[in-house]
Amino acid sequence: MLQNLRTSTWFLSGTLLGLSLAVGHSVYALKDNDQIPFEDLQAFTEVFSKVKSDYVEPVDDQKLIEDAIRGMLNGLDPHSAFLNTSEFSDLKIGTTGQFGGLGIEVGMENGFVKVISPIDDTPASRAGVKASDLIIKLDDKSVKGMTLNEAVKVMRGKPNTAIDLTIVREGEPKPLVITITREIIRVKSVKNRMLEPGYGYVRITNFQSRTTTDLLKAISDLQKEERLKGMVLDLRNNPGGVLNGAVGVSDAFIDNGLIVYTEGRLDDSSHRYLATPGDSLNGAPLVVLVNGGSASASEIVAGAIQDHKRGIILGTKSFGKGSVQTIQELRNGSAVKLTTARYFTPNGRSIQATGIEPDIKLSTLRLSAEDEKSRETYSESDLEGRLSNPNGESDAGDKDDSEALAETDFQLYEALNLLKGLIILNQISSG
Repeated sequence: MLQNLRTSTWFLSGTLLGLSLAVGHSVYALKDNDQIPFEDLQAFTEVFSKVKSDYVEPVDDQKLIEDAIRGMLNGLDPHSAFLNTSEFSDLKIGTTGQFGGLGIEVGMENGFVKVISPIDDTPASRAGVKASDLIIKLDDKSVKGMTLNEAVKVMRGKPNTAIDLTIVREGEPKPLVITITREIIRVKSVKNRMLEPGYGYVRITNFQSRTTTDLLKAISDLQKEERLKGMVLDLRNNPGGVLNGAVGVSDAFIDNGLIVYTEGRLDDSSHRYLATPGDSLNGAPLVVLVNGGSASASEIVAGAIQDHKRGIILGTKSFGKGSVQTIQELRNGSAVKLTTARYFTPNGRSIQATGIEPDIKLSTLRLSAEDEKSRETYSESDLEGRLSNPNGESDAGDKDDSEALAETDFQLYEALNLLKGLIILNQISSG
């Protein structure tokens, strides 16, 4: 998601990650060639009056006006919205990377809440919520007819309270009911470890203001263990976040040239972001993992690396969120989140509604119990009465790290193999 506080989707705490908070009150003025639609405004006034006088129950003026504004913005696109003072306050809290809730990024699709991606190490992730799940009920309430803001309000709550999500999932014959206990969500943006000696792994869960700094520290820590021959950058199920984070992460691997640019109707909506000299990996091979939960800022990074041919993109097609939202505070403390621009990769590609196509397509491996049994292999170490190893090396039949990785995360396993192949190819090419 991209915004100026720029974003497309809500965390299931009712908060958003943003780019830069548009603080200060907005003052709007019509351009000379714009005409105020007086007849339409008169019709609005007449409807307002009819509702006030004839509706079966009394309705508060503020609610009517707020609902009218919400309807106007919701009718533009899935990402434009009105934020009342409470929602705007939640959004600002969310930019710190700490908030209360379930820990999923969501949007709306056909009147239902669609999971963009669960956030790592959160109640939703641990409960088994998956990207592309459709949430159709919250406890006993249908989400049909709710706005995204209303659905998020229902899902928010005090820590240690539970909520039942009724979910429709592709491939499942009937809806699933998943019970999740709310808690305070603290999002750690960057995680790292060594896959094997010389082969580093960095996962970015979302893009915050400190993500670039944390990424560079993670790479430095890995290089202290052993010189990096190559690295896997994992952006799977990363819903996006701050634009500066996406630009900084891209810049960490790209030595020069354009990273991303935005285009909108207003001059201040159009920007070009350029890389600065230097490559944190010193040219070592890079493989980037993406999937359908990789959105917005993640797609900026993947698109920039792909266009510059700096690394290989592996996985499945990304989400396809290529628009920029600007959040502007209004005089009464509420705010408007309005789509103001589209962003483009260095080669001029818009990924809006199309996503980033991986260089190598690779779905997650799913094995049946019969397949698992057929994959079992036997060796000398499995035989009764075998001779011991004279060098004292273990002859136990335990799986090595790569075998375990293949079973727990097949895409990452293949990314590691690809890195090794690239290094061999480079060695052959250099003689």
